[in-house]
Amino acid sequence: MPADSQKQPPQPRDARLISLILQSLGVEDYDPKVVHQLLEFAHRYTTDVLQDSLIYAEHANKTDIDLDDIQLAIQGRVNHSFTTPPPKEFLLELAQEKNKAPLPLIPEKYGIRLPADKHCLTGINFSIVPDAPPKQSTTSTTAINTVDSQDMEISHTPPKRGRDEDDDYDF
Repeated sequence: MPADSQKQPPQPRDARLISLILQSLGVEDYDPKVVHQLLEFAHRYTTDVLQDSLIYAEHANKTDIDLDDIQLAIQGRVNHSFTTPPPKEFLLELAQEKNKAPLPLIPEKYGIRLPADKHCLTGINFSIVPDAPPKQSTTSTTAINTVDSQDMEISHTPPKRGRDEDDDYDF
């Protein structure tokens, strides 16, 4: 049990059993959530084994689950769910075989090859004109007056078509 768990409210029986199992294995300090996680794993595993044994009993045309059905379900679970890791010697042999091949050389230009700057969004797409010449006015005041008078004539001409209210859309 954790050192600060002595002031906690009483635990359910299954949680106390999990805590005692952890203590018997020499685990002194652990997060209280570990007990809940182990309880959930035990519940899920037990439920799955019982469901599998029920399926085996139904397949054998039996009305009740017996010890053979449960043993078969446990054996199927162990063979299917849990695997043992390969031996250490086998892993070392695989590692030595894999490490025999040298690593590829790092090229001089490493990283992602980008296209030319003119094709990249990161390239400069404008140019600055140094010391731009001042703007010279080439238009005369008479030309400006002529344009203004033409604009006035266009704005005062009556529309060629009547307003929308004048249109008769009744069919």
